[in-house]
This record gives sequence, C-alpha cells and structure tokens, in this order.
Amino acid sequence: MRGLFWLIILFAVAAGVAILATFNHGQVVLLVPPYRVDLSLNLFVLALALLFLALYVVIRLLRNLWKMPDRVAAYRDRQRSRKANIALRNAMAYLFAGRFTRAEKAAREAAAQQDNRGVASLIGARAAHRMREFERRDTWLADAQGADLEEARLLSTAELRVDARDAEGALQALAEMRSQGARRIPAQLVALRAHQHLKHWKEVLALLKVLDKREALHPALAAKLKQTASDGLLRDHRHDADALLACWKGLPVEARQSSRTADLAAELLIGLDRSREAREIVEAALAEHWDARLLRRYADCAGSDALPLIQQAEQWRERHPNDPDLLFALGKLCQHQRLWGKAQTFLEAGLRHTQDDALRARLHLALAQLFEGLEQGEAAARHYRAAAQA
Repeated sequence: MRGLFWLIILFAVAAGVAILATFNHGQVVLLVPPYRVDLSLNLFVLALALLFLALYVVIRLLRNLWKMPDRVAAYRDRQRSRKANIALRNAMAYLFAGRFTRAEKAAREAAAQQDNRGVASLIGARAAHRMREFERRDTWLADAQGADLEEARLLSTAELRVDARDAEGALQALAEMRSQGARRIPAQLVALRAHQHLKHWKEVLALLKVLDKREALHPALAAKLKQTASDGLLRDHRHDADALLACWKGLPVEARQSSRTADLAAELLIGLDRSREAREIVEAALAEHWDARLLRRYADCAGSDALPLIQQAEQWRERHPNDPDLLFALGKLCQHQRLWGKAQTFLEAGLRHTQDDALRARLHLALAQLFEGLEQGEAAARHYRAAAQA
C-alpha cells in the first residue's frame, strides 16, 4: 500500500513537471566571447540535473574507493565473528555430547573473538577437565576474564576442583566469591562436597540444614549425608568421653533418633567405659525405633551391674515376647549376671524364633561360651560347630 502511494505521487510530480515545461517559454543565453549559446530554460534545467547526477555518482565512487580498505576490514571482522559464533555453538554441542577433544578445539576457535573469549574459556576448561588435563583446565580458567564472568569463573573453578578431589582449592575459589554469590544454592552444593571430602562434619551439618530448608537436596540423600556427617563427628571425639557426650547432645534430633547413630555413640561410650550413658542413649533410641541392632548393643551396656538392664528388657518382652534379638540381649545380660539357667532359656528360645543366619551364629556362640563356662565341653563343642555352620 505504501509503494502504491509513492507511485501515485511520482506520477503526479511527473505530470506537473510536464505541464510546467509545456507552458515554459523561457530561454537561457550563455555568452562565451566570441560565442553566444541560446538554450531553452527546460534544456538548461535538464542539463543542470544531469550534471548534478554525474557529480554525485563520481563523488560516491571516489568515496567508496577511499573507504574500501575499511569496508574490507569490517567484512573480514564480520566473517571472523560469524565463524567464532559458529565455533562457540559447536563447542557447546560437543561438550554436552561428550566429545571433549572437539569441544576444546572449537572453544579455541571461538576464543579468537574477543566477545566470545570468556564463555569459550569456560567451555574449554570443562572439556579439558573431563580429559583429566588439569594444567590446561587451569589455563583456560585463567583466560575467562571479565567483570560479568567473575562469579561464573570462580564457581566453575570450585566445581571442577572439588570434582578432582581438590577440596581445599574449591573452598579457596568459593571464598573469593562475593558474599551474595557464596550463598547461592549451586555454591553451597559445591561447598558441601568440599567439606565432605575434607571431613569437616560440622560445616557439612550446617550446610545440610540450610539446603534442607531450601529443598535443594532429595530427602533420601539429605538423610544419608546427615547420617554420615553425624557418624563422622562422633568418631572425631572417640578419645574423649565428655567431648563425645557434648557432641552427641549437639547433633540434630533426627540424628540422635537414628538407630545407626545411636548404636555408634553407644559403642564408642562403651569403649570409653561409660556404660551408663551408652545405656541411656540406646534406651532413648529404642523408644523411637525398635531396632535389632540396638537390642544387640544393649547387651554390651551392662557395665558392672546388669540387673537394671534385665528388668528393662523384661518390660520390653511383655510387648515383644518372641523377638529373637531381645531374647539374645536378655540371654547375654543374664550370662553377664551369672544367671546361667535364665541365660540358657533365653538363648535357646531365641534360636527357636529366628530365621536370621547371623543371629543364629551369635546365639550358638553365646550358648557355646555359656556351656564352656559351666564345663560342659560336649555341649559347648556342639554349639561351636553350629555357629561355624551358620
């Protein structure tokens, strides 16, 4: 529609010029002594227009010739930029396809363009890292310069270093990040892995608390990491009973209610001759979760007097009359208290109610030790053989 409008205007102007030329009888006289040239005004105007057009064309040609080197240079820059952008896209595709050699080569071509150098360097660093070329990786990372790429470079450095088991280098890179960037979920996930490698269990638990609130980890994975960190923290204090108890009280509630963590804490306290505290931990954990592991550990918490533990176990037996693990614990406790008849009764009842080979072996071994203490060698030998077969 716009083209038709301009075409109408052009025809109107042409018609107007033709009408004016028809009624224009003016003349132009050029005196060039000794000559005189008479021209119609219409021809003179046409000649001026043609002269102007010719001068315009000549000036444009000269201007284009003058700017030809700059235009050629700009064309070459556009071609290089186009090739660099294609190489950058190829580098990304090769990286995600697992073709790391080609990805690094394409990144090197893309880095020839200044605008692409930072991103291409990050791609090249990841490709070199996947090929275990750590020196080239660090060289690439050093080339990833730019104010808008600083956090990306530092986070990539931390992530790649922690993947290569360089946890200290990863934490150093995270420390260089700004406070706001260091609190982002990807940075905290990298810090979690680094502290886990270095066995900084307090930091691991603190990060898990934050990440759990943000739902950044799968609940099963978070629970497993909390379990591992809690166990590691307890083992770090295995030589000092008071420090171990303080560490236990400082653990999260869900960790103290875990059967595995409670069993480990009780085991360490028993090794430090703190059976009473171990018993309290096991009883509290059993109140939350009835667990075979804790029942077997309960038999080791007797200390010098097993009667209170036997009384507690008898109360549990009212609710779990045929639990083989509870019967095993009762048998061991009675054996510790030199109640031989009751110990034999509980251990043999445990054999009747269990299908677990490991527990059967424990029960046979306990009976063998019981009969050996009673100087009944034949019965002891029979149970020793049964334990070995189980």
